[in-house]
Amino acid sequence: MPEGIIIKALSGYYYVKPLRDGVIAAEEEAVQCRGRGILKKKGTAPLVGDRIKYVLTENGEGMVDELLPRESELIRPPVANVKLAVLLFSVREPDMNLNLLDKFLVHIEHSGLETLIVLTKQDLAEDDGDATNQVKALYGHIGYEVIVTSSLTGSGRQELRERLAGIISVFSGQSGVGKSTLLNRLVPGLGLETGEISLRLGRGRHTTRHVELMDIGGGGFVADTPGFSQLDFLELGVEELSTCFREFAPYAENCKFRGCSHIHEPGCRVVEAVNSGAIAGSRYEHYKLFYNEMKDKKRRY
Repeated sequence: MPEGIIIKALSGYYYVKPLRDGVIAAEEEAVQCRGRGILKKKGTAPLVGDRIKYVLTENGEGMVDELLPRESELIRPPVANVKLAVLLFSVREPDMNLNLLDKFLVHIEHSGLETLIVLTKQDLAEDDGDATNQVKALYGHIGYEVIVTSSLTGSGRQELRERLAGIISVFSGQSGVGKSTLLNRLVPGLGLETGEISLRLGRGRHTTRHVELMDIGGGGFVADTPGFSQLDFLELGVEELSTCFREFAPYAENCKFRGCSHIHEPGCRVVEAVNSGAIAGSRYEHYKLFYNEMKDKKRRY
């Protein structure tokens, strides 16, 4: 029975790229498949990114017969077997939003994926390179990989392409930062629709309509997903929040009280680290903001 990977799900169909000896046959056309009813009864509907076994039918289409074990699964966007989350944030138009970046990082940390921060539109900030370097230094010090790119000049493009080779990655970030433009530069001829930025609103129109894996060469696939304008914390327990700030870990284990919230308890090593400059004040302020937001939502639901 042939094996493949689902690269797109649309209108009840799954589009499957065949696997040959475990390697995606990029040159072959995708097979349009339906899913067997038994999969839905088991509550395991196929997702984009799933490796599956399928059978060919008489009309040249196929039927998804079996899902192979998943390495990871995201609920939003619904993608399986993603290894890397690529968070794109522009340095200009719209301006850098560290609050939103930290909120995305919380969700990605909770999902257990690796993270890559990509700063776009560097060409628009040539007169303020220090700000970009400060952001890169801040998150690099925490342990995040950061690449600075410009779709106009092409800087950072090759580095990004090499980082994405051989894995499935998901692109997310602030709306209007140039996700589709960057993907079009990475894969000439891709032709993704792009949207202009509304300067009045400071955000872009959402141009991506569905989840789809795009072959970027080198065995790499990117899931371009609908843009997010906001995130909520309903899936995350308030007691888990601090674990999603990775720089807190070496200090939190030495706090005076077990289960310390790092907000008001005496003997909190995280607060001491903030006061000494070992933890960035901006990150801690966002932690407190998210903590209070989560507490408020828990009271309402």
